[in-house]
Amino acid sequence: MTYKIGLLIDERRYEAIKDTPLAQNLKSMFGGEIKILEVDVDEEIAKRILAEFPSARVDARGFLEDLPVAFKKALFDAIAQTKRADKTAFEKVFEKIDAIKEAARKEKEYVPPP
Repeated sequence: MTYKIGLLIDERRYEAIKDTPLAQNLKSMFGGEIKILEVDVDEEIAKRILAEFPSARVDARGFLEDLPVAFKKALFDAIAQTKRADKTAFEKVFEKIDAIKEAARKEKEYVPPP
């Protein structure tokens, strides 16, 4: 089964991906005020994400939700760097999973903006 992670795209993030095929995959929300990039996640990667972050869950739409902001930021940065929203980006994220988990622990005290 394929799951999804939704990444909100603001103007700064849009600038990072506007010249890539990813920009064509953006979907509008709230009357076009917000854009979202839906990243496909295969079952193997989804299981690993769920194992790393016990508070994460799969919602009724098949989206991975309640992920730490630090994870979503790292995922977007990896996507912007590799210009791909696939396993390559997730591999980059998992390379620094310990630092991401540490930042996620701090989010319980203060939730940073996404």
